[in-house]
Amino acid sequence: MLELRNLVKAYEGKPLLRDISFTVAEGETVCLLGASGSGKSTILKMIAGLDFPESGHILFNGIDLAQTPPHLRDFGLVFQDYGLFPHLNVFDNVAFGLKIRNLPTDKIRLRVAVLLEQVNLAGFEKRKVTDLSGGEQQRVALARALAPSPRLLMFDEPLGALDRALKEDLLNELRGILHKTKIPAVYVTHDQEEAFAIADRILVLHDGIIIRDAAPQEIWLDPKYAAVAKLLGIGNIIDAEVISGNKVKTKFGIVCLICEHKHAAGEKVSVLVNAKDDGGDEIQLTVEDVLFKRDQFEVKGRGAALSESKGGLVIHMKDAPRVGQVITVKVQVKCLA
Repeated sequence: MLELRNLVKAYEGKPLLRDISFTVAEGETVCLLGASGSGKSTILKMIAGLDFPESGHILFNGIDLAQTPPHLRDFGLVFQDYGLFPHLNVFDNVAFGLKIRNLPTDKIRLRVAVLLEQVNLAGFEKRKVTDLSGGEQQRVALARALAPSPRLLMFDEPLGALDRALKEDLLNELRGILHKTKIPAVYVTHDQEEAFAIADRILVLHDGIIIRDAAPQEIWLDPKYAAVAKLLGIGNIIDAEVISGNKVKTKFGIVCLICEHKHAAGEKVSVLVNAKDDGGDEIQLTVEDVLFKRDQFEVKGRGAALSESKGGLVIHMKDAPRVGQVITVKVQVKCLA
């Protein structure tokens, strides 16, 4: 098991990471999700031994790795830019780590053959990596990382350079490989769709700390923090004023608030507003724009009295309303920290 305890890191004299602590269990894929510059890749480098914290500990199976150089940590790392050796063919790239360990030639050939089959590149052994597509090169990089049977796999924005369709295919294959091998993994991305597709747990980084640590479905249903909801594009975040009890005043009218905390009348709060088919409060919107998105329509609207509403809401509907039409929608309103 990988364990990070209270890691602290500064960059150019300014705090970058503060009190970073989490674990990764056997067979678990944990995703570090955050905006660019939030410190995700720095955490990965510290786990790999390519960078060092100012304080804190990194342990694997209870053993502190502070004195263990990168090549002895037995971790695999996959980069966005593939990091392949351009002068070597596919076979030699995948076999590189095995040759360093002086494994017998027949075992190396068998291991490489198994891995290339696993990443759907059987028969590519003699191909030059420079002749491969981006997706094929990333498959070679994954096979190379898997070859020495690492104790931990690390992925640093591995699909960032690929188009959407190829990204989805590789995500499905990668998820299957991780589940089959049971190798623990730390996956770094700023793409929430990748995170939700690959992770068993998501850690959301914001202002140098982990503000949310939960399963993907838990975070989606309850982001808890405005920063998390904004990063993931979950619903609409608007300002509201507490009227009394569970009632708040918004630019769309007075609605009921779902909140675990007690708020005083007049207190300003940030709330998450989502359309809800069953139950909830009814509000009226004047439709400003309609955009088709796969199997539903993304509808942008403002309060029915446009002059009283400076900001709008985005909701999703099965049927498309007309621009300018006044519609009534049911919404659920949750409080955010």
